[in-house]
Amino acid sequence: MKPFRIEIPQADLDDLDRRLAATRWPDELPGAAWERGVPLGYLRELAEYWRTSYDWRAAEQTLNQFPQFIVDIDGISVHFLHIRSPEPGATPMILTHGWPGSFAEFTSVIGPLTDPRAHGGDPGTAFHLVVPSIPGFGFSGRPAEPGWDMVRIAGAWAELMRRLGYDGYVAQGGDLGAWISLTLAGVDLPHVRGAHVNFLVTAPPPDPAALAGLEPSDLERLGLLGQFANEGSGYMKIQSTRPQTLAYGLTDSPVGQLAWITEKFFEWTDSEKVPEDAVDRDQLLTNVMLYWLTASAGPAASLYFEIADFLPTAATPPAPPPPLPVPLGVAVYPRDAAKPIRRFADQGFPNIVQWREFDRGGHFAAMEQPGLFVEDLRNFARALRR
Repeated sequence: MKPFRIEIPQADLDDLDRRLAATRWPDELPGAAWERGVPLGYLRELAEYWRTSYDWRAAEQTLNQFPQFIVDIDGISVHFLHIRSPEPGATPMILTHGWPGSFAEFTSVIGPLTDPRAHGGDPGTAFHLVVPSIPGFGFSGRPAEPGWDMVRIAGAWAELMRRLGYDGYVAQGGDLGAWISLTLAGVDLPHVRGAHVNFLVTAPPPDPAALAGLEPSDLERLGLLGQFANEGSGYMKIQSTRPQTLAYGLTDSPVGQLAWITEKFFEWTDSEKVPEDAVDRDQLLTNVMLYWLTASAGPAASLYFEIADFLPTAATPPAPPPPLPVPLGVAVYPRDAAKPIRRFADQGFPNIVQWREFDRGGHFAAMEQPGLFVEDLRNFARALRR
């Protein structure tokens, strides 16, 4: 286990500047809006801001304020943050990002979660935090062989927590990180005290009679899930079938990588006109930079190839995972890509101890609504003690 510090060579930043300046832009139909993809005018302005105003060195300095490490597990190097709370009775927790996120999603919540006393919170709800980068993402290593699926990643997380000396801990995640966290609860059941997710897909049972008596709001959620599978999952379909083909363009063109990620930050956040309605522009670009500077577009997309049988399609939404006997907390944000139905969630997870529905926020909860995110996890810590 070795200390790690982010130190991007200046030559890489100079190369990015040249590529942005030399972008060959596509045409656009007059009046085109977000339903056709990222609008040309918006992306040109954002790319110019990225080239001339965004300060990677400032972002790098912010990220390096947190203790970072690299450790070899199961033949791959895993990058992670490890921030211990000053509270001796703090609960260990592993936070897992998804796609197109990164460990940088959590920078605004690390302080309040690890040191609630200093942020006006109850010191009894403090956490020791472990924030890894999924293999293939960011500064973690790239899988050199097939098979790095949810189960294998969860196994690596269990081993990481064991090596850090945590006998019992909480698993938390959103997007792919939610599925990894739920899998981890099964893989390392003796040590996982509870799981908390801010993304959960609940497909209806095969029997149509299961839909009887659903509230109109639940029927709306079911319709949105179908709409997502039919219209909003194009990124998933190509990443789960042809990740290598996609990787050429995203690895060679920073504007291509920017558009691929920014589209989701618009569609999945509590934004009205542009992603910055919900997420700070510099935070968004820092997240993009972690894909660009590490050339991780292809390896990250390949995770979808590994889990293709588990992903939703228009015809077959994913079946709920096997019931887990650990306490589960679920946070539902209104502008997420999909919202779960409580009745179906209870069938798959018989031990839901906390279910919170918020009136604002979206898919990237820790970035969009750090206060609500922190409050929810503190409440979950209390629920686990009851």
